[in-house]
Amino acid sequence: MSEGPMGDRSMTDSGSGGGEPGGRRRGGGAGDRGTAGGALAGSRPKDPSPHRSLALFRAFLREQEDPDTCYALLARDAADQVEAYGGPVAGRVVVDVGGGSGHFTEEFRRRGADAFLFEPDVRELARKPPEKTVVADGYLLPLCDGAADVTFSSNVLEHVADPQTFLSELARVTRPGGLIYVSFTNWLSPWGGHEWAPWHYLGAERARARYRRRTGRPAKHTLGENLFPVHIGTTLRQVRGRADVRIVSARSRYWPFLTETVVKVPGLREFATWNLLLILRRCPE
Repeated sequence: MSEGPMGDRSMTDSGSGGGEPGGRRRGGGAGDRGTAGGALAGSRPKDPSPHRSLALFRAFLREQEDPDTCYALLARDAADQVEAYGGPVAGRVVVDVGGGSGHFTEEFRRRGADAFLFEPDVRELARKPPEKTVVADGYLLPLCDGAADVTFSSNVLEHVADPQTFLSELARVTRPGGLIYVSFTNWLSPWGGHEWAPWHYLGAERARARYRRRTGRPAKHTLGENLFPVHIGTTLRQVRGRADVRIVSARSRYWPFLTETVVKVPGLREFATWNLLLILRRCPE
């Protein structure tokens, strides 16, 4: 395992109380259990739509008791988004960076992609990780330049101490014209404090202390160690200033309407976006 500056759990969707409401546990393979998961899988509701957002939110509320259904549902939704912007993934190389238990990787494979999982923390892997899983640091992926048609990173950026270097590595391993999918939970989102949200609005240490009093165990995340205050405005300015990628879409990942409009309003977007989804296109050399 590559330690690097990212440290413990600095790359992936986190455990209890992760980037999505409710967080994530390590688990087995992606299933299709539960009403919310089955509903979204069968009907493929429009994105964005209240029906889709409600189904995802209901699944998040059940994440602790049924993580496989929750993350299988999220994986199907994310793969739908990738294909909506980049076309079918069948026959393409998809690199999932920080995908933990492998639900996203497995979903891309079900759609015919040649998908690989790169995860720095063996504790986040499933009991039986997907084939082609590599334990590697997202700052230095063991891939040649332009190896991937699609590079995918779900709720990782807020766990990275140096987002610019991380994004540079995603761009490096993506072929010119390829797609880069990046989502993250921004700090001022109601879920920005992860397992100790929304009390992070009153300060990180106070929120962590409250979490310990309430649960009897220490919080998984510590601000400045494996969780970092990433802001939408700052991130957009940094990405727009890059020469190696262009923004195809900057939108709220889960919001049911006006997903791109809310991101255009300074100040409001830091609270109302909840989770920013960036669809990037790798520029030609």
